[in-house]
Amino acid sequence: MRLTNILVRSFFFLAMAAAGAGLIHAQTLQPQPAPSQAEQQQPVEAGKLASTAVEQAAKDLEKAKAALASLQGSVTQGADDDDALVAIAGKADQLNRSAATITGSFGPRLDQIKARLAELGEPPKDGQPPEAEIVTTERNSLTAERAQINAITGDADNLTAAVSKLMNEIVQLRRTLFADTLLRRTDISASVLDDAASAFTQELTAFSQALTSWLGFVLKFKSMAFLAAIFMSLAMALILLSGAYRVFGHYLQRRETNEQPSYISRLSIAFWSTLIRSFSLAALLVSSYFFLDSFNVLRPDIAPVIGSLFGAIGLVYFVRRFTNAVFAPAEPHWRLVKLSNRGASSLGACLLAMAIVHALDFFFGSISEAMGSPLVLTVVRSLVAALIIGLILIAASFGRPMLARNGDPDAPGRHWPRGMAIILRVLGAGLIIAAVTGYVGLARFVASQLIVTGAIVVTTYIGLLSGKAISRTETFGDTMPGRFLARRFKLGPVAVDQVGLLVGFLIYGVALATGIPLILLLWGFHVQDLVLITYRLFTEVRLGGITISLLGIVTGIVLFAFGYLLTRWVQRWLDGNVMARSHVDLGVRNSVKTGIGYLGVGIAALIGVSAAGLDLSSFALFASALSVGIGFGLQNIVSNFVSGLILLVERPFKVGDHVVSGTAEGIVKRISVRATEIETFRKQSIIVPNSELINAQVGNWTHRNKMGRSEIPVSVSYHSDPQAVMDILLELVNAVPLVLRNPEPHVEFLRFGPYSLDFELRFMLADMGDGMKVRNDLRIAILKRFRADGIEIPLPQSDVVFHRPPDIIGAEPEPADIEKPEPEAEIDEDDGRVRRLRSKTADGNAKS
Repeated sequence: MRLTNILVRSFFFLAMAAAGAGLIHAQTLQPQPAPSQAEQQQPVEAGKLASTAVEQAAKDLEKAKAALASLQGSVTQGADDDDALVAIAGKADQLNRSAATITGSFGPRLDQIKARLAELGEPPKDGQPPEAEIVTTERNSLTAERAQINAITGDADNLTAAVSKLMNEIVQLRRTLFADTLLRRTDISASVLDDAASAFTQELTAFSQALTSWLGFVLKFKSMAFLAAIFMSLAMALILLSGAYRVFGHYLQRRETNEQPSYISRLSIAFWSTLIRSFSLAALLVSSYFFLDSFNVLRPDIAPVIGSLFGAIGLVYFVRRFTNAVFAPAEPHWRLVKLSNRGASSLGACLLAMAIVHALDFFFGSISEAMGSPLVLTVVRSLVAALIIGLILIAASFGRPMLARNGDPDAPGRHWPRGMAIILRVLGAGLIIAAVTGYVGLARFVASQLIVTGAIVVTTYIGLLSGKAISRTETFGDTMPGRFLARRFKLGPVAVDQVGLLVGFLIYGVALATGIPLILLLWGFHVQDLVLITYRLFTEVRLGGITISLLGIVTGIVLFAFGYLLTRWVQRWLDGNVMARSHVDLGVRNSVKTGIGYLGVGIAALIGVSAAGLDLSSFALFASALSVGIGFGLQNIVSNFVSGLILLVERPFKVGDHVVSGTAEGIVKRISVRATEIETFRKQSIIVPNSELINAQVGNWTHRNKMGRSEIPVSVSYHSDPQAVMDILLELVNAVPLVLRNPEPHVEFLRFGPYSLDFELRFMLADMGDGMKVRNDLRIAILKRFRADGIEIPLPQSDVVFHRPPDIIGAEPEPADIEKPEPEAEIDEDDGRVRRLRSKTADGNAKS
């Protein structure tokens, strides 16, 4: 059907191209030539192809409707069989996805038809000029195709609704069946016990005969196949177990030399030893059953018995490993709970006894089912199992398992906390009462969940605690894997701590991915239920009218990460190989590398969003509502972003340039999207927004090249020979290799200063970065040469003249009619402090 759609679209676009000229002529009322025969046949052929796709979809829908009717009949017949209902639910879900696929396949075609009809416009009304015949034919064909597609999609939607209704009915039937099974009441009397005893005798006889005949058959005809199956299953289990010990060996064994293990060590060994060893035994049992069944060693009447036996063995082993890991009866320093030695042993024995009772009940139940024993035997056996488990719970409630207050594990323990003891007694009494009053199914279900579900929940909780402990700050580095990673990859404490956080999350995932499915299976779910739930969780998460695919989102994230890493690799390869070998300028390399980075990240983001299945049109209304706020709130960010692109394209300055912008002067180190980093000569990084560099004046000392002029001002006394000074300066500057000879250096006689003759030595450098060193060396050489030749570098000079009034120095008073000059200094008679001071410089100008 996909190939048909592609052909339909191809012919459709060919028809559009052929019809364009006729449509333009019809709208401009120009005479038009008659369309050719090929042009007249193209819409017809496209319509035929479209009709073929619609017909195929209609046939698929008819098959789906027939399958739905068959499933509805199967639901009526198998309303009392939970396994049959589960199988029907799986088929109904596949049918639902098929109908949804049919509906979604016509979505793009409907959009194309709608867009093309909008381009063609409405047909001409009465009195208007007629349109081209090919346009009318195309419009009619598209309209008819749209009607057919709408009819098909409508039928598909109706089918989806019917399938959803059927699935809801199946769910309701399963709930009712589960409740009826648990709450079914059976009369417990002496006659029932007598019937159960006789049935048990008959069952033992039948099973012994069946087992004997099967063993004889295997030894006589299937001995080699039996041995091969056992050998292959053992080999597989040994391989898995040895691999687990090689990888997780330090997590599986408690070191006797470690007398005070840390909490994280105890948690890790308890969790991983229980999980890995249980899975190794499970691999042995599952592979054994698989190979025995594949080699046709198992008979139909023996296969379920063998399967239940393997399951019982696995359950008892798991509970045993769990109790040993948590309680550690012989090693109190590895114990996870505060129990005494005697309490740990007694609690472990109680849990193991309940597991054995449950496993035997399960195993004998499979024998009864295989031998066709009456229901009364199953009821009495479950009654006995519930009574034993209830008595064990009541007996455990009277124990004294808690650690003594002095912390000595060998000392007699304390009683349970009052609340815990009451809970155990209520559970035990409830099981006994429910079983005696006839609710055997409910009592048996609760007992089994207490044993198996409790063990799984506690193991999962230990796993979560292990992940939490490893995720703590500065914890993973103290573990063996943390030390190995730090030594192998030379990781610092911060990096090791981050790896520990990741490892903690992985342990969370392992614990939850192991515990949750097992608990759901124990509570009545089937494997197909879990598969269906997982599929919907990862592909069909609905939030209102939006469908989110978690699997698609993860795929999009993975593709984006791959595109990002590929972009970074291309950047490094181009920069380190192509442009470096071509001796491309550093600024050009930075611009090309940055541009490729933006382009690659943008393409990776588009690919990731497309792979995630996110429809950006769904966010159009939301984006339009926020457009005004974004325009005002992010205008500076957008301005800096656009300015950054302009800087990268126009390149008024580049990485490595010596620039001056406002109060910032230094070397450009990086040009990013938002801002430019300038490093001053004091090694201070200044982040300047790109918009300021675009809108303000920026001085670039190395815009075209690094060549520039450097100056050294020189002042000598008035007694020096100016020509000799100029000759000395030129001689010294020409002796410096870094100074350019074209244009040649020269000396300017600038001015007659207040106390000196001012000169300026000017010279050109190929690299302005050498200016500081060259000027420093030249100043030292000039000073030494001036001292050797007796040329003086003057200092500022001032003459201070003090005048006293005549009455102070004893002179005759001046006549009153003679104008007295303003004194250049006034001195207080009492303390002689100068009140006013006038100084004279070298040129005779007075300064106050």
